[in-house]
Formats: sequence, structure tokens, C-alpha cells
Amino acid sequence: MTYRIRALHDRDSITVYQAYSPLIAEPALAAGRFVPPFSRGRMTWIKPSFLWLMARSGWARKPGQERVLAVRISRTGWERALSQAVPTHADRRVFRDSDEWRAALRHAAVHVQWDPERSLRGEKLADRSIQVGLSRQVIGDYVDEWILGIEDRTPLVRKIHRLLQDGQAAKARTFLPKERPYPLSPELARRIGADA
Repeated sequence: MTYRIRALHDRDSITVYQAYSPLIAEPALAAGRFVPPFSRGRMTWIKPSFLWLMARSGWARKPGQERVLAVRISRTGWERALSQAVPTHADRRVFRDSDEWRAALRHAAVHVQWDPERSLRGEKLADRSIQVGLSRQVIGDYVDEWILGIEDRTPLVRKIHRLLQDGQAAKARTFLPKERPYPLSPELARRIGADA
């Protein structure tokens, strides 16, 4: 089992995914950033794994998750978030004991959760995929500083899902984002419990 960030990224940015209702997605796409009714007052979760979000959103068919957005954010912002993150479980590779973890999590502005990565058909895999929860202390930075662009991936999601339903998994796979391991400094890897 590996704990590794796999993502679509380049020298300056990383792409994360979020699924929303049209009520939130449409204004965000029009503005190029999140605007009301998007809430800055509650934690928002960003995920660099496309297939993990497909499993979570039911290929954009679950209520409130009908639109899939690809959010390009700066690597500087992404790494700033990770530098403030605390894992959502008491990882012995990160904390001496449960008390130290509980104290850290209670004050954390950013949460990191490692969930099973998913296959094209939604099966859980042994490797772990990261999702990052941004609390209201850092959502303003995410919305106002880190976002470089927002694109609607819903048509792509529907295309891939239709191919899967038609028994064309090999063809569907060719449309997936080209995710690859994201390089982390040893310090950041240690902080979030990632494999170096």
C-alpha cells in the first residue's frame, strides 16, 4: 500500500477536482473562481484523483454533485495547504501517540485524509489517494489567491461513463487525465504521512 499524491500537474500548477450542484458550479465557472452561493464558512474538500471523485460522485449523478469542476491551483498554494495539514487519523509515522494527534487535529486549518484509490470501474485499490480539507481559515486563500482557473469536466465525465456502460473500457481509459506522482519535499511528506 502506498500513500502517494498522484495528480495532473505541471511546473506551476496542480489540478484538483470538486463536484457541486449547478447552483454553485455555474457562478464559479462564469467568475473563474468560487463565488456565492459557495460558502467560505465551512470546510471544502479538494481531490487530485479524478477516479476517486468519480466513485464519490457516482460519475456526476449523485444529487448535489452533478457538475465536476477541474480547479487549477498554484503549486505554491497547494504546498502551503499541505504545510498546515494534519492527517485525520493518528498515523504513528507522524505522531508519537493519540493525544499528540488529537491536539494537532483540533487546531488544524487543513485536514488530510488518505482513502483507497479507485479503478476505472470504481473498485477500491490498495494504493491510497489524498483528499485535502480546507477549513474556513484558509478557504479565502484558496478562492482569492491559489486558483488559476476552473473548467467544467462534466461533459468529459459523461463521455467516459457512457463508454464504460457500452463496454469500451479501453477507449474510456484514453480520456482519463494523465495523473502522475507529485513530488514532495521530505518535510511535507513526513507531515502528511506520504511515502517519500
